[in-house]
Amino acid sequence: MLEEVELAAAAAGGWSAVERIAVGVGPGSFTGLRVGIASARALGASTGLPLTGVGTLDALSRGLDEKVGEAGSRLAVLDARRGEAFAAAYSASGERLWGPWVGTPAALAERLGELSGPLLAAGSGAVRFRDELEDRGAEVPEDGDPVHRVAGRHVCAVATAAEAVGSGDALAPIYMRPPDAERWRERDTSREKG
Repeated sequence: MLEEVELAAAAAGGWSAVERIAVGVGPGSFTGLRVGIASARALGASTGLPLTGVGTLDALSRGLDEKVGEAGSRLAVLDARRGEAFAAAYSASGERLWGPWVGTPAALAERLGELSGPLLAAGSGAVRFRDELEDRGAEVPEDGDPVHRVAGRHVCAVATAAEAVGSGDALAPIYMRPPDAERWRERDTSREKG
């Protein structure tokens, strides 16, 4: 991962051309978020650059802005595994209406009733749960459409519009669920009692 960061800094003209470090804060996996945030904090400390946390759903939504334009609501959906989705809804102007949220595809489909006008959904969760979303009137682009991936330029756009958090102590990961290790411990404890 750090090798890719070095390549990105070099492509920008070297670390002296970098104004801030953006780091994904989720929602996502417990371990992945912790590693990413810790790496960003270390880079911030070593370079003196300010940090900005970027929500994955916010970055995904930024890509939807280009596809939808000024009309319609947007739904950013990530496959959260375990038969669930992470989601957030955005207005035509890009304002977050609700989320981040985690739940089953059926519960997400029910929430779509809160949104008005045409709805465009994108992300790995929109692809996986296409049937449930389309049954509720959402449009989901073809699986191979780039709108389903979080692009670096969208992360940068969200980071540029956000406030820097300085040293990174204020970076707060968006976990949405307890880590798998906690679930396994609870499962093992209940088996021991049973």
